[in-house]
Amino acid sequence: MTFQICTLGCKVNTYESNVMKDTLENAGYQEQPEGIADIYIINTCTVTDTSAHKSLKVIRQCIRKNPQAIIIACGCMTQIEPEKAKKEGISILLGNQYKSQIVSFIEQYQKEHQPIVAISNMMECSFENMVLNNFQRTRAFVKIEDGCENYCSYCIIPYARGKVRSKDPQDALKEIQLLVNQGHHEIVLTGIHTGHYGADLEHYNFAMLLKEIVKIKGLERLRISSIEITELDEEVLDVIQNNPIIVSHLHVPLQSGSNTILKAMNRKYDKEYFIDKIEKIRAIRPDISITTDIIVGFPGETEELFAETLDTVDKIQFAKIHVFPFSLRKGTKAEELPNHVSEEIKKERVHRLMEKSKELEIAYMEKFIGQPITFIPEVYRDGYVIGHTGNYLLVKCLGSKDLLHQSVERTLMKVEYPYVIAN
Repeated sequence: MTFQICTLGCKVNTYESNVMKDTLENAGYQEQPEGIADIYIINTCTVTDTSAHKSLKVIRQCIRKNPQAIIIACGCMTQIEPEKAKKEGISILLGNQYKSQIVSFIEQYQKEHQPIVAISNMMECSFENMVLNNFQRTRAFVKIEDGCENYCSYCIIPYARGKVRSKDPQDALKEIQLLVNQGHHEIVLTGIHTGHYGADLEHYNFAMLLKEIVKIKGLERLRISSIEITELDEEVLDVIQNNPIIVSHLHVPLQSGSNTILKAMNRKYDKEYFIDKIEKIRAIRPDISITTDIIVGFPGETEELFAETLDTVDKIQFAKIHVFPFSLRKGTKAEELPNHVSEEIKKERVHRLMEKSKELEIAYMEKFIGQPITFIPEVYRDGYVIGHTGNYLLVKCLGSKDLLHQSVERTLMKVEYPYVIAN
């Protein structure tokens, strides 16, 4: 039988979809990336209202493609709103547990031809151990953690993913070694709250795992997908300072540059703490790329408070900003807050902040013109190879397919946004 997987949302979903793909292929199923398949798996997202609606839209599209297919929906949207997914006529409905058991559910459905619903209470789940054998690309994601207990006032994810649960350190190390042995140059550590890894383990934390990973033979690059500013403590910074295998790129969500809004968001820091910690990071890695997430139009965000965010952004000088308009999620604390911002104002502020992001991104790129760099081509297109440096510059240069997935040394010549052109 053939299958097709449609993935929405974050890097954790990407990892879990690849695990399901691996599991299905090992059981004799054949991936059908395009066209008509016998099985459709939709790994849903619900981080925003838009992503939840898009998840339902993709489910309907898959049903229309092949009304006779086995339709499987899983992920955050189905965990939070299973009744909405049920109405679509799903064959197998899962939440954020049991994705590694996908083959068993398909076999059960084939025998019984009855809808299957398996939605667990995520607050009572243990870590679902998954092993990814091959990402079939330069960069491989490894999920080391699930769940979040920060309860930011705008966020539904703690309810969709449950409490913090960590992968056994030895299991994580074995998986990374396997991927490195298969030729992956870069490992990206990912999770819902990656830096909180180890909070549920006895006498073990994120810094300790990093210290073990950097010793893995053959690993060229280690990247942290995202980490909270409060988790970049002295122990973690010490590992970063002393191990060049950890790339010069950190994605650290700011969410707002206004202390008033940060407090309303229930974030665990103020802008002064954030700025001070970024200065400490740059003291040990001067040319590091710091990227971030910012939400605009949070309830109560006046023009003055948005201007405060712009000022904070100017002080920090991020290498790139991922901008999101505030999206109301039912059941979160933000739902109860007064002074919601209109969609028109949100849209206008998104545009302004994205323009600022582009300006900062080009400025960061230009710092490296004339310098030698090493990058790993990931894509070949029209006589050019395209890939990323450790500090996440997107490099483009003339080259052949033979250069794909190899470390390539070049000199950066000019910026042609979004690329830096190399010789």
